[in-house]
Amino acid sequence: MNEKDWLLLVTLNEEHNITKTAERLFISQPALSYRINKLEEEFKSKLFIRNRKGLYFTPQGDFLVKFAKRMMSELQGTKETIQSMDKEVKGTLKLGVSSTIGRYMLPKMLRDFLNCYPDVEVNVITGFSSEIEPSLESSDVHIAITRGKHHWIERKMLLKTEPLLIASNYKINIDELPVLNRIYYKTDSSLKDLIDNWWTETFNARSNITMAVDNLETCKEMVKIGLGYAILPGICLQNEKKLFVEPLLYSNGKQVERKTWIYSRDSAMQFAPVKAFFDFFKNYHSTVY
Repeated sequence: MNEKDWLLLVTLNEEHNITKTAERLFISQPALSYRINKLEEEFKSKLFIRNRKGLYFTPQGDFLVKFAKRMMSELQGTKETIQSMDKEVKGTLKLGVSSTIGRYMLPKMLRDFLNCYPDVEVNVITGFSSEIEPSLESSDVHIAITRGKHHWIERKMLLKTEPLLIASNYKINIDELPVLNRIYYKTDSSLKDLIDNWWTETFNARSNITMAVDNLETCKEMVKIGLGYAILPGICLQNEKKLFVEPLLYSNGKQVERKTWIYSRDSAMQFAPVKAFFDFFKNYHSTVY
């Protein structure tokens, strides 16, 4: 059993389909089937169950998949450690990034970073912060850039603090919000809780949600044409000159703010691109807005 077999097992576990697995691995189906049979011969055990819905692993097969994932992770870590022994900053940097940061901040961040470290390759996945955090915990990414609170005891650094704003295409009185049309958008739980807590502290009435959309950008477009107001993070309103905005304020007059953090495992700091990324953006939060 070798590195190719580890990849084969992990891919089969994701696809549950011989054809799709063969396509992803750029091998023929007969070659894939032959290797599957050889693995069962090698371990003298039935590893797979085939039915009309696809291919699934027996308990023995599941155990072998876990072993393959562990070996792939250890091999990747070994490669990164060896690469980090070189003084040059090079290698593949894996980032997990909040979708909003990915849209509004990451392109400029990566341009500036790669101008200094052109030998670094970057792989990026985006999603809600709550979706990115497990990827950091499982070491599927080297660095996570997420928003809101995340109880992380290893390496972290504040990237940005921004206000939450009430946005509309006309000037509104905040005291009238409960009776005005509000546009709601799907977001991660940390932002929803932040907004809900502010609302509960500020008003006795429920908000008048007249429209719900699946993402922030759609919501902003609805606000622009006057379908209602929305409570949005400041980062997405920096260049919206035609919208009226008001900050959310607690009863003590303090602004409601949201923080963006960069996280990594302590062990990942041995990998030169990870350390370079942290060092490069150490003071970046003071210059991006």
